[in-house]
Amino acid sequence: MSNPVVKPYNQSSKKEEVEQMFDNIAHKYDFLNHFFSLGIDILWRKRAIRLIKKTQPKTILDVATGTGDFAILTAQQYREVDTITGIDISEGMLEVGRKKIKEKSLDQKISFKKADSESLPYADAAFDAVTVAFGVRNFENLEKGIEEMHRVLVKDGVIAIIEFSKPKKFPIKQLFGFYFKFIMPTIGNWLSKDSRAYTYLPESVAAFPEGQAFASILFNIGFSKVQVIPLSGGIASIYFATK
Repeated sequence: MSNPVVKPYNQSSKKEEVEQMFDNIAHKYDFLNHFFSLGIDILWRKRAIRLIKKTQPKTILDVATGTGDFAILTAQQYREVDTITGIDISEGMLEVGRKKIKEKSLDQKISFKKADSESLPYADAAFDAVTVAFGVRNFENLEKGIEEMHRVLVKDGVIAIIEFSKPKKFPIKQLFGFYFKFIMPTIGNWLSKDSRAYTYLPESVAAFPEGQAFASILFNIGFSKVQVIPLSGGIASIYFATK
């Protein structure tokens, strides 16, 4: 059974609306992201980077890079990488990211480009690794986006995806559900000045085919050695796989 299409504003295509939403909240995104996660998301990213480092990639593509947090942390944690390319459909988010890499003197190693994750402007086998943090649930066509990431990976290249999950155990399930559905949208929509952005977040997580359902999508598209690694009691998961 296919998952329902969840959109921020329900006025146009999901792709257009996601771009508009992130343009709207780009000025507050980093602050709200770390405020709501209490910094735990940084630990999740570091764990994913440790998995990637084992394969010693020289070229990395960071899909749905946003303001570049995952790309920046990867460059800092894995200095042996030659280049990291971040792509996103929101120019507003990328502009924030460009300022950050310049301030951190990482603009020689990291570059950003506005591009569609479902139609990547790169040749087959162009990258040794692909990363995505909290981005795949925003794809208009999930399978198409995964197929594109598979295409641009070299043989034996790896993909590391971090995405929110739905905790199953008491009391994390109840606490996280209340926080995610009521506290976060109320504060986020008020501070970001976008009345839908942080209401869309829990809706998109609820619609996402998490866990083994998403692992099956990766496997069916051609990935192997698919691992599902739960994080913080099931709040999020790392999906790590090989082409």
